[in-house]
Amino acid sequence: MNLFITGASGFVGGDIARELKKKHKVRAMSRSEKSDQLLREMGVEPIRSQLGSVKKSDLVGIDAIIHCAAFVGPWGTKKEFWEGNVDGTDQILKVAKEAGVKRFIHMSTEACIFSGQELKNVDEGYPYPKSSPFLYSQTKAEAEKKVIAANSPGFETIVLRPRLVWGKGDTSVLPVLKSMVQEGRFMWINGGRPKTSTTNIANLTHATELALTKGTPGQVYFVTDDQTSTFKEFITAMLETQKMNAGEKSIPGFIARASAWLIEGIWRLFGIRKEPPVLRFAASIMSRECTINIEKAKRELGYSPVISVQDGLSAMRI
Repeated sequence: MNLFITGASGFVGGDIARELKKKHKVRAMSRSEKSDQLLREMGVEPIRSQLGSVKKSDLVGIDAIIHCAAFVGPWGTKKEFWEGNVDGTDQILKVAKEAGVKRFIHMSTEACIFSGQELKNVDEGYPYPKSSPFLYSQTKAEAEKKVIAANSPGFETIVLRPRLVWGKGDTSVLPVLKSMVQEGRFMWINGGRPKTSTTNIANLTHATELALTKGTPGQVYFVTDDQTSTFKEFITAMLETQKMNAGEKSIPGFIARASAWLIEGIWRLFGIRKEPPVLRFAASIMSRECTINIEKAKRELGYSPVISVQDGLSAMRI
């Protein structure tokens, strides 16, 4: 297959590109010379473009698109989130259809159904909230809706929803945790007791490869490690791979959430661009259970994890 991947210079898109180029011809969106070089080193052909301005000529001969690029913040304006997640997705969907691309795989997140509530063993039937206080959740939900609506004969769309992506080569979750621990800023919320599902990058890449040829067009699929743990169990184990310890400091969830709302309000009032020390989304999702049911992915994609949590942790050890 001829594939086009967005976000291939990031953690998720990069792992997918490196793995799929072993069996497929891969092109990837690149926004800079630095990104060009990184992609070439992966063995991937860089195409200079960016979200919102992908050209039909960029997609000539492409069979499938894997859309991983997004504005994940975690801090930004409504305009930044909307343009990066909604408008960018809408534009590439339209161009892909015009270019004759046959399948479009959209990388989403469980955050699209999160508005501050507990998520217990939820599946794809769980509804979008009527509204969410979180820009990331709002815009990822809107992007999903556009992808699903674009599905049509000859242009098949699939949505994948991982939860808390982690693993070897992590450039998002682990670096933040390490920085917080090193600076003495890390605290558990509710003692780290809330349960969570997780998604190792190897499992997400495997699910993405399956979605190139399997799955029901126009459908959403949750993808996880098919294991649950408490936040404390998982984060402690991940930090131990780096010979680090998070300690025992903890704060009640209601205090963490209230503090984050207050701090974000002050930051927005004064137009402060620097990321706040605590964010509403992080405080909310880390103080609530978030466990996922993946029976649909098992049934329709033929998905099962290719790596266990324990083996994934072992691969991260330094």
